[in-house]
Amino acid sequence: MGEHFEDDEVFRDIDSFYKNLMNRMLREMKDFERMARGGAIKGRWNIKPISNSGARGFVARGQFQFGGDPLQTAKRALVEQRQPLTDVFVEDEKVKIYMELPGVDKSDIKLDVTDELVEVKAKNFTKTVEMPTGNVDFTQTTATYKNGVLEVTIPKIKKTSKDTKKRSISIE
Repeated sequence: MGEHFEDDEVFRDIDSFYKNLMNRMLREMKDFERMARGGAIKGRWNIKPISNSGARGFVARGQFQFGGDPLQTAKRALVEQRQPLTDVFVEDEKVKIYMELPGVDKSDIKLDVTDELVEVKAKNFTKTVEMPTGNVDFTQTTATYKNGVLEVTIPKIKKTSKDTKKRSISIE
């Protein structure tokens, strides 16, 4: 009963790791402070060290940039691309794909189908679905759009088609 707890070594390892991590973080912050004050990182900075009991580090307030105008945002970054909720069902004679496209007009939907992929683009929605089976006749694909749900029906065939040309599908 007077034996030491066998995991004492584990706690010493954790303590050593923590001290090394803290020392490394402090070195990194000092390097950051030196670069910010020296102009290596462009911008305006207000850096204050923290030396309270139990807390050491820095508070860095400011803004920096990596070239270009910091207020200029790429238009592409402002456009949100979302993947619509999609269900795929493989039935005996067809593959059915349902996609939720709320707030989209039918005329804004672009649907392309090959024997391997179904691609949908509509406003800020984009989705590519891999065909779950290779034996489809994508040239006979039909699609309807009602109440924000796109329904794509692709008939299956007995023999695998090797025609990989893309076909644009009109939506009823």
